[in-house]
Amino acid sequence: MAKNIQAIRGMHDVLPDSTPHWQYVEQVIKEVMSAYGYQEIRLPIVEKTELFKRSIGEVTDIVEKEMYTFEDRNGDSLTLRPEGTAGCLRACLEHGLLHNQIQRLWYYGPMFRHERPQKGRYRQFIQLGVETYGIPGPDIDLEILLLTVRLWQRLGILEQLELQLNSLGTTEERLVYREQLVEYFSRHSEQLDEDSQRRLTSNPLRILDSKNPKMQTLIEQAPILMDFLGEETKTHFSQLTEQLEQLGIRYTLNPRLVRGLDYYSKTVFEWVTDRLGAQGTVCAGGRYDSLIEQLGGKPNYAIGFAMGMERLLSLLEESAQLPEPHPVDVYLIRVGEKAELAGFKLAEKLRSELPNLKLLMHCGGGSFKSQFKKADKSGAEYALILGEDEVIASTVSIKPLRSQQEQQNVSHAEAVELLKQALR
Repeated sequence: MAKNIQAIRGMHDVLPDSTPHWQYVEQVIKEVMSAYGYQEIRLPIVEKTELFKRSIGEVTDIVEKEMYTFEDRNGDSLTLRPEGTAGCLRACLEHGLLHNQIQRLWYYGPMFRHERPQKGRYRQFIQLGVETYGIPGPDIDLEILLLTVRLWQRLGILEQLELQLNSLGTTEERLVYREQLVEYFSRHSEQLDEDSQRRLTSNPLRILDSKNPKMQTLIEQAPILMDFLGEETKTHFSQLTEQLEQLGIRYTLNPRLVRGLDYYSKTVFEWVTDRLGAQGTVCAGGRYDSLIEQLGGKPNYAIGFAMGMERLLSLLEESAQLPEPHPVDVYLIRVGEKAELAGFKLAEKLRSELPNLKLLMHCGGGSFKSQFKKADKSGAEYALILGEDEVIASTVSIKPLRSQQEQQNVSHAEAVELLKQALR
């Protein structure tokens, strides 16, 4: 007997009892994006490897260790996208969407990273991304943050999340800071762990993001990037924080907050929670103006964020903010030979006249008793019973399954009206 084939490690199935939760969150996302005038863009899952090397940086963990990269039959190096920003910007440049235009975009779909699987972190994961282009000031930074606040409010989890803010400055300001940081950590190199020793020459800012408890005192005493920022950068950031305060949005300044990708500058932020253990970041992003030039575009402005859906769903589950699934409104029972085809006709009539009706029709035969048990188990609000007497009289019986109301025998037209009133 052949051995069952199982899913690839770190790539999980979303089963039917969970998909209603996903659909609920996805619908809320679409409504919030629409409320802010953001348009959806749909992007390829596979891109040229060079795109990610140029955007993410060749000396990052993602490019060095985590990307799913392969050669196609033409010998081209291709990669399953590990994140969405680079592909979104590539599409905008390729199709001329940034030429004297402002863009507010969002995308949704699978990303791929070969990481150690754990709760809330998978090798194939679903990510929401939001990107805006062409707006230089802190007003778009504020709008992005307000959009996330509204999303948390709609999902009922705003109180479970904390907004952390920092500014990474411009590329020039960061280079000066980097020199000071390297000098500081080099003086204490014996206290650095293996990862930090490697990052000291490749990406020293990432040392600040280390979760190693033995290094926290050393990190806390390191130079602070804010001290190296110029007036323009400080003004940009102070305008953002002042507007957040005026609007009553709580935030925490975190001078050690850095993003894992090389292209970020100025405003960076994370929404974090203490409800998910070590995987506390639910949403993260910031400005990345310089990336546009790195990918061949003219100087421009950009800010965006990304959010892992599995982690968001875990937080909603932990916070008991997911609605009870309600897959079926009506279960149609057919009893007798004459009801076989008549049941299909009635079901199609109801679906046509009540487009939002969720109707499950029994198939596969069986006694009335067995069908009724399945109707009750389905979770439907009502059972429609179609027997040979009902077919002859052109009627149908409607029995409430979740209340003590009486069963009624009505015409098909009356059934439409009753269900329309009952299920609106």
